[in-house]
Amino acid sequence: MACRPDVLKRVPLFALLDDDETAVLAGQVEVKTFSPRQRIWKIGDAGGRAYVLVSGRVRVATVDEDHQEVVVDEPGPGEFFGFASMLEQTPHQTSATALDESECIEVDREDITVLLQRKPHAGMDMLAVLGRQFHGAQQLVRLRANRNANEMIEEEATLGERIADSVARFGGSWTFIITFGLVLSVYVTVNRMLHGLAWDPYPFILLNLFLSMLAAIQAPVIMMSQNRQDTRDRLRSELDYDVNRRAASDIQGLARKLNLLGEQIGDVEDLLRKKLTDSARNIRSES
Repeated sequence: MACRPDVLKRVPLFALLDDDETAVLAGQVEVKTFSPRQRIWKIGDAGGRAYVLVSGRVRVATVDEDHQEVVVDEPGPGEFFGFASMLEQTPHQTSATALDESECIEVDREDITVLLQRKPHAGMDMLAVLGRQFHGAQQLVRLRANRNANEMIEEEATLGERIADSVARFGGSWTFIITFGLVLSVYVTVNRMLHGLAWDPYPFILLNLFLSMLAAIQAPVIMMSQNRQDTRDRLRSELDYDVNRRAASDIQGLARKLNLLGEQIGDVEDLLRKKLTDSARNIRSES
């Protein structure tokens, strides 16, 4: 369907064109209307054309390595989508689907060439569109990047926290128990053998002081390490919750698609039943 100049005036990118330029561009582009849930393009389709949303809602999505649908963009009225593939003349890396009944302006490279010849500053507006989509893709990558709880905790750990982990790790090992037992045995044996010359005779008051000081220092250090372990466990729980929520969302999406398929199959059955009834009626009337 041919595009009316007043439709182009509603698009911010074309709003600054004068009447003659708008009329020329309106004669080149077309307006396409898409029904709800109608696919505008799919992944791998030729990217010869881009679209400007005039009204309705469109979802641009792709599929990740886990075969999960990822929403890349939901353009608003007056915004381009499919622009990069159209300029590069490469197959689409995404799929676009109309969520509601949507009206879009279809443009190709020749239309953009005419626009840039008549309005060179429109190129900056198009670059802004591409820049926004690029930043959106970067944000999507950051949000969807796999996060490792241990790595995140280690990156944020201070020197004191690293020392606390090392002390707690060594203090809870057989190496510490055996070494500490040997040191105590040697200490007690030497002091018993020296008798009157011992620096810490029985009941080893100095040794008890050292042990009390060690316990007083070791206890808060171990508690500090346990607090970090609690933080690590809480982060793991949050990541597990995100994964479970995503799985639940995917299951709900599959359920919606199954319900939609069931409704469409029912519509096909009703249509076939009606055609069979009409055919039987025609046969009876002819006989």
